[in-house]
Amino acid sequence: MLNTNAEGLLPEIMDIVRLFDCENEDFTHYFYFTNDKYINCIDYRGSIYDFSYECKTEDDIEYKRYARRAAKLAFYKLLSQASGKTFPYGALTGIRPTKLAYMEISQGRDFKPLFDEMQVAPENTCFVGRVISTQGPYYTKAGGQDLFISLPFCPTKCRYCSFVTAPLQNTAQYVDDYISCLEREIASVKPLLTSVRSVYIGGGTPFSITAKQLERVYAAVKRLALPVCEYTVEAGRPDVFDEEKLELSKSFGVNRICVNPQTFSDATLQKMGRRHTSAQTFAAYEMAKRYGFDINVDLIAGLEGEGTEDFARSLDCAIKLSPANITVHTLSLKSGAKLKEETARLHVEGIGRMIALSRAKLTEAGYEPYYMYRQKYQAGGHENCGWSKPGRECVYNIDVMEEISDNVAVGANAISKRVFFEENRIERLASPKNIPTYLQKCDKIISDRLALFGFGEKSG
Repeated sequence: MLNTNAEGLLPEIMDIVRLFDCENEDFTHYFYFTNDKYINCIDYRGSIYDFSYECKTEDDIEYKRYARRAAKLAFYKLLSQASGKTFPYGALTGIRPTKLAYMEISQGRDFKPLFDEMQVAPENTCFVGRVISTQGPYYTKAGGQDLFISLPFCPTKCRYCSFVTAPLQNTAQYVDDYISCLEREIASVKPLLTSVRSVYIGGGTPFSITAKQLERVYAAVKRLALPVCEYTVEAGRPDVFDEEKLELSKSFGVNRICVNPQTFSDATLQKMGRRHTSAQTFAAYEMAKRYGFDINVDLIAGLEGEGTEDFARSLDCAIKLSPANITVHTLSLKSGAKLKEETARLHVEGIGRMIALSRAKLTEAGYEPYYMYRQKYQAGGHENCGWSKPGRECVYNIDVMEEISDNVAVGANAISKRVFFEENRIERLASPKNIPTYLQKCDKIISDRLALFGFGEKSG
């Protein structure tokens, strides 16, 4: 239990306490600020520890930022010393290390001293630098929009998945009405799309619906008469691929497809709740390749029952296919996922070796890291990272992770974001997760989104 006189620091402190698996231990914390010094006193296991963090504060926003930073660092130092443990990103708990680095760069500072201060492992500080370097040609705050379209339907739900998707056998009755709402939503956003950077149809598994249903979505996008841009469909699981859907996608201007096996182990696929085999993954990839798409492939490090050798085999399989992008996710506990209901903590033997191996193998194969993010309950405190062949980066992934463009998002559980660069803030609008609720509130969602982007007033 944590007692503190600074309730506003509680979320950041608890992030560190959870990292060290110490939620059930007792802490008494006293925070105060004097003469540009942020003082954290912690009573832990009968001893009192004092930590001082000195930094000049220009305004209230900076004061709060430094107070959070000082508190996290104090608890990290204490628990690291007490346990003998360190973590890859030290006391950094945010999901976007690159955003923090960019913030330092925007102030004319090298980000590396801050990362060193927060006890980020040197190899990860360098890794963040590599990501920023790769993003160079794409990173701009000149405005623009990305259009996201949610198709939250899947053949089955994987054990680690937290999305709102449910097996199509339980949701098939909603698909046609859902697409009718999507058609209305897509038509409504035309005035918002003045400088489109990318279109991304995600899920779920968009290819799990019929070709006729998918064509309705494509046709709605075509009616927007957008300029040629990156156009991605997260087609998804190999068992839903067929020539008709691929040909349809190509004919409507799609130029990037996601084939997401997560692993090339048939035994692991079965444990996850998937109904396809690795052979089907190879077949789906070759099928998509014939149409000339850039192809993204996803893998997960740390899946149940897999060790370093198992993950290495999947990584070798993905590299051999030679896709434009390979994203390596670290297994994470997510709210709403069956896996999180079964376990409160992930202890994955060798997860650090898996991530190190992915970096070495992908670099050797000519890939560069181009976007990354972290999640709260991620195995070993590692990251998710997208790797790309030079010049074939996915613009949508960069824009979303760095939040450098507006995201106009339609469909259930879609979150639109408007970026106010001059004010350094973002406003969001989330659509309902539940599909029947989404169907009922379609008109309100449309009017609220238009208001968010300055086209009318928010509905009551």
